[in-house]
Amino acid sequence: MPVTRQIAKSFGADRIANALAVLDRYPGDAIVVDFGTATTFDCVTADRRFIGGSIMPGLRTSAEQLVRRAAKLTATDLVPPRRAIGRTTEEHLQGGILFGTADAIDGMIRRIRAEWPGEQSPEVVATGGLATLIAPLTTTITRVDPDLTLHGLRLAARALRLPA
Repeated sequence: MPVTRQIAKSFGADRIANALAVLDRYPGDAIVVDFGTATTFDCVTADRRFIGGSIMPGLRTSAEQLVRRAAKLTATDLVPPRRAIGRTTEEHLQGGILFGTADAIDGMIRRIRAEWPGEQSPEVVATGGLATLIAPLTTTITRVDPDLTLHGLRLAARALRLPA
């Protein structure tokens, strides 16, 4: 994938690494969803073009801000709820945060697919610390690859002939 000056200036190294790695591991069009401080969506085509992406607040970032700003709410463990209609405040938070994030991911993927250049539906690969938590709650994520970013960094180091 050619990393143009515009891409290098505009995107973090993690997003470039994800694009390199997804092209190496999963031939074909792909969307990488990276669950970090921010949740990022990076779009690459089978012909090795980085076509853009989106950024939304990360799950943990959103949860921490909600608890910080709402006086009566306290932090809770992020475990998948059994149902959307919680019975306790803890279940309310878990359902809202986790199902809300999963539905936001599915909504973004549907929008990205609607704008996708070409006929092939892109593979959706999740990575990042919370990928294994959220992916099963979505309908659009097709793979989870926890070490995708590290793989991309290794590829970049090799291309630059740096010790990996």
